[in-house]
Amino acid sequence: MKPKTIYYCTQCGNETPKWQGQCAACGAWNTIVEQPAPSKGKNRSTAAMVMTPTRRPKRLSEMTIDQEIRFPTGLAELDRVLGGGAVQGSLVLIGGAPGIGKSTLMLQICDQLCKAEKVLYVSGEESERQLKLRADRLGVGQSELFLFSETNLEEVAAVVEETNPQILIVDSIQTMYHGEQTASPGSVSQVKECTMALMQLAKGRGMTVFVIGHVNKEGNLAGPKVLEHMVDCVLYFEGDQHLSYRILRAAKNRYGTTNEIGVFEMDDTGLREVPNPSQMLLEGRLTEAPGTCVTCVMEGARPVLAEVQALLTPSSFGTPRRSTNGFDYNRVMLLMAVLEKRGGLAVNTCDAYLNVIGGLYLDEPGADLAAVLALASSFRDRPVPEDLVAVGEVGLTGELRSVSGLNQRLSEIHRLGFTKCLIPQRNGHLSITPPEGLQLIPVKNVRQALAILR
Repeated sequence: MKPKTIYYCTQCGNETPKWQGQCAACGAWNTIVEQPAPSKGKNRSTAAMVMTPTRRPKRLSEMTIDQEIRFPTGLAELDRVLGGGAVQGSLVLIGGAPGIGKSTLMLQICDQLCKAEKVLYVSGEESERQLKLRADRLGVGQSELFLFSETNLEEVAAVVEETNPQILIVDSIQTMYHGEQTASPGSVSQVKECTMALMQLAKGRGMTVFVIGHVNKEGNLAGPKVLEHMVDCVLYFEGDQHLSYRILRAAKNRYGTTNEIGVFEMDDTGLREVPNPSQMLLEGRLTEAPGTCVTCVMEGARPVLAEVQALLTPSSFGTPRRSTNGFDYNRVMLLMAVLEKRGGLAVNTCDAYLNVIGGLYLDEPGADLAAVLALASSFRDRPVPEDLVAVGEVGLTGELRSVSGLNQRLSEIHRLGFTKCLIPQRNGHLSITPPEGLQLIPVKNVRQALAILR
């Protein structure tokens, strides 16, 4: 008899009895896949696999904040993204492109964690010998680090029960499978079942679990979208493989703020922390070249200086070419239209290229003014003053809007040696205390901002 099958949506996990082109729950197209239906009585296997003592609900007044125990991971940049350190009993998911450094990051933190805790590193992609070679290259050789190469989650749970580690690292969740599920590893049902089992291990035993996840070609975590809802923290490891710098970004954090970033540099001995990313992003900057401007954006609670470069050339065809890297394409088209209409510059007939140095992606409106100045500087072939930083949001009428966290930005700008800062005029009337030696230049609209190029 043909086994029964059921259809899942890989985006939201919605189940349907038959295939359809569009998911009725989330509206995504071509995300319905076929999976064998689970047998009766197997839904309780995950709960039965982890034996936990009987727990009772507690009153809110009985709970104390000291029950949230944080501990350092050994990497200050990772602790910053996690909100001050890892939390005992949490489930952390780390995703990124192949070869970006996810496994290297996890193995590096074992060097510090093993000094106080017992760590179990489970790999479904590498053998114990491969892990040993990688650990020797990274300088990790603690006696309390246990390596285990296995893809069966039931075997992993048995080893956890035997060794009783305080920290569990699983690399990766797409290679794990549950023995009572007939679907292949990496499928929707397997990922959901394995993640639920790991979550019960973390909550039931008070054990911190780090899980590495693969990403698909769109850059999202592979598997059902419910995977991100189940975990406590979602971290994305970003960066170009051709560049040495990596950015760790928090997309979800139940124990801290989101949009925090940690900056690392990849070398022969692993990942090295970059405590001053602003200085790193401005290295090699040409001060007298037209088409470049520095801005300051807020990445969580951290101000970061970035260089925006633009190149405008007369178009040889009827339709000018546009290209952006590190900046939203539609936002650049909007700023060029404002520069044409409100700034009086005929940039609409030019090929335009905009780039953010260092692999950083600027999605904050506070970087609009720097992009406008870089475009105008390249069009007029006149450089922006080397000691000036531009911060502000540009509206469709050409006005400049205020930005948040201006005092923190000004402190970072002054710390790196800049002496002038172009800000919206509206910010000039707020409670701003600029550091000594930093001159503020409030401007009202785009035309006033372009006057510094004359």
